[in-house]
Amino acid sequence: MKRILVTGGAGFLGSHLCERLVASGSDVLCVDNFFTGNKENIKHLLGHPHFELMRHDVTFPLYVEVDEIYNLACPASPVHYQFDPVQTTKTSVHGAINMLGLAKRVKAKILQASTSEVYGDPEVQPQSEAYWGRVNPIGIRSCYDEGKRCAETLFFDYWRQHHLRIKVARIFNTYGEDAAR
Repeated sequence: MKRILVTGGAGFLGSHLCERLVASGSDVLCVDNFFTGNKENIKHLLGHPHFELMRHDVTFPLYVEVDEIYNLACPASPVHYQFDPVQTTKTSVHGAINMLGLAKRVKAKILQASTSEVYGDPEVQPQSEAYWGRVNPIGIRSCYDEGKRCAETLFFDYWRQHHLRIKVARIFNTYGEDAAR
């Protein structure tokens, strides 16, 4: 049985991912600091024998044994990420460093949940992987945009330097009945 870590696991996307992974027979460790995540999103999983919840902030190292990591931790809504922009940047950058370090130590594969915001305010619709974007590194949204860009850089540098098995998913607009939480 795979032991899978989901950071930001009590958030909108993370909670659905945890649910899916538990249903597939995996042992899931959900980590969240509950800044934007909500226990209501995962309360139906709390009694499940293959689900564990840990309150933890990814800006601090985490010492667990896992086979796979899904790094979804970061406030995604402007109202949330602009509330404490320094912490938002730290969550993306320090969180990536800490999760990559963990993945390297335990030889786990790791996925980074990135964003379409890495393109900035694009001049091209839709964006292809060849498009590098039009960014503003000092604007009000930069804490999120640049934090995610730096996290992607770190992921690819760990892949090149340490041969870590990585995936980066640039998630575009997501919505659902719980998305506003």
